[in-house]
Amino acid sequence: MEETEPMLAPAQGGEKRGCPEEEAEEEGDVPTKRPRVQKDQKNGGHSHRDAEGEPEGDGSAGEDGEEDGETFADMMKHGLTELDVGILKFVSDHEGFSGILKERYSDFVVHEINKQGKTVRLDDLSIPPEVPEAQQPLEESDVLTEEQKQQLGELQLFKNKEGNVSIEVVDDTKEKRTLIHKAIKTQFPGLETKTEEREGRKFIVAYHAAGKKALAEVKTTAAPRKHSWPKSRGSFCHFVMYKENKDTMDAINVLSKFLRLRPNLFSYMGTKDKRAITVQEIAVLKITAERLAHLNKCLMNFKLGNFCYKNHPLKLGELQGNNFTVVIRNISGTQEQVQQAMTSLKATGFINYYGMQRFGTTAVPTHQVGRAILKNDWNEVVDLILKPRPGAEKGYLVRCREEWAKTQDPEAALKKLPVKRCVEGQLLRGLSMYGKKNVITAFGLIPRNNRLMYIHSYQSVVWNTMVSRRIEAFGLKAVEGDLVLRGGTAHVLSAEEAESHSIHDTVMPLPGFDVIYPSHHVGKGYREMLSADGLDIDHMRHKVKDYSLAGAYRRILIRPSDVSWEVIQYDDPRIPLVHTDVEKLEDKPAPVFNKEGKYRALRMEFSLPPSTYATMAIREVLKMDTSIKNQTQLNTTWLN
Repeated sequence: MEETEPMLAPAQGGEKRGCPEEEAEEEGDVPTKRPRVQKDQKNGGHSHRDAEGEPEGDGSAGEDGEEDGETFADMMKHGLTELDVGILKFVSDHEGFSGILKERYSDFVVHEINKQGKTVRLDDLSIPPEVPEAQQPLEESDVLTEEQKQQLGELQLFKNKEGNVSIEVVDDTKEKRTLIHKAIKTQFPGLETKTEEREGRKFIVAYHAAGKKALAEVKTTAAPRKHSWPKSRGSFCHFVMYKENKDTMDAINVLSKFLRLRPNLFSYMGTKDKRAITVQEIAVLKITAERLAHLNKCLMNFKLGNFCYKNHPLKLGELQGNNFTVVIRNISGTQEQVQQAMTSLKATGFINYYGMQRFGTTAVPTHQVGRAILKNDWNEVVDLILKPRPGAEKGYLVRCREEWAKTQDPEAALKKLPVKRCVEGQLLRGLSMYGKKNVITAFGLIPRNNRLMYIHSYQSVVWNTMVSRRIEAFGLKAVEGDLVLRGGTAHVLSAEEAESHSIHDTVMPLPGFDVIYPSHHVGKGYREMLSADGLDIDHMRHKVKDYSLAGAYRRILIRPSDVSWEVIQYDDPRIPLVHTDVEKLEDKPAPVFNKEGKYRALRMEFSLPPSTYATMAIREVLKMDTSIKNQTQLNTTWLN
């Protein structure tokens, strides 16, 4: 998953739209009771509200319209703070100021940056022209003579009921034979072919395979196959998907439902989370631009365009990064404070922490499940995922957990779930199929990405904690024992080398069997932390190959590129403050700001590499705790 997207804020009235046939299946939807936030004087006046979703999570966040359980704000009393996941330090020395992030989902706009370094935008809804036939290579239609077509047509219509048609392959090549086989099957549905050799000459013999059944199905004119695909056209239709308030996987599930396709026929370079407006490239196998463009008439909160045909799909991770346009509303900072904060972000950057959404939103953090998997404690894995937990959840999830706690019967608990595609439902289905003694197999029914998310979450909490220690111990300069990458390989800096390197060159490892650790005392901290969790840093290979951790290296600091900002004033908190791609396409005017407006907002734009969190950049600007727990404890009425 590409984690570039901050937390999901509670739904704003009038912004929640979508296709009715799939709304009912939405999981992890935003709570119906939303927290209200005002300035927190104690914490430098930082206000913020959000209802962070679980982009890869366990399907347990949010409400489904039922009022049982606690309110969302009550639920978040049990949530995590940044302190719980090792996010402790800042690198700038300004004071910070208050502001509200993601008051509306349209306050957060993400444009993918493709592997050529171009920002992906939706700016063209037209259908690409087809390559003229004259330029197309030899087709099946060219290999049969008119006489052969007439004979095959009669055979197809049973005018020659017992017969067959033999076509001699004159200039015999495998390619030519394949073309004749394909031509017959394409132009004369109901006929089968085989190759025969007679006296050293090759013949392709066409015959009826299905008897009278075939006659009933054959039409009087031999139509080409429904989905013939010109050879001159690339097999994959690439397009730009603009979406609002829906995560990438949900969006692809909607497209696949409307096109009656399997979701795995779609490919993309990175997932974008829900509470935002996002623009990214998608590829789909052998679906025409016309069919995709038609969906623009029937899908809400989606727009597809910039169609072209290529010979390859997209691969996860191929992107260069993401460009963000973020509006922070109702800011308290003076022009000077904003200038200082943004200048620091541009010059120094921010600590490259894994953001709060990496760890889930409920009382059971994802990294705890990950630790249990790595320890091979499968009973604890099941317990953590299925046991009742404090905090508000969808009513049916609460009932499912209660049933499991009472009976330990997977089938009985499963009956309480109307939506089976959440992690709880998939695990219970596995337990009912394979039994409670085969937990590893049962757990395997959860999609691989979701399973790996748990252990990656554990690696992330270790990384965050160790980086906080590193900054605490040595500050913002490279020191002896730090790691830098040379051609993809980690190298330990000597005291002399450290003099010629900066903190921006240094990396820290995620724990695994294929990494080295800093040689200073922070490196030893990894061993101590894993040991305290019951894990051996020298044995990170798991008996289940999927859960063996190789480890990786991650930069300590990230400096965003293309940083720009402006302070804008406005009167109506409901108006959008960003001019979107779709509004531009529809020639809608850009937002107009009132210089005397009673509210002030900071609109910032910046680009980040893949797998870095915009939330952490914003945290550095505002100097605020980005956890939902912190935000929902701030009691506010600013919109009232």
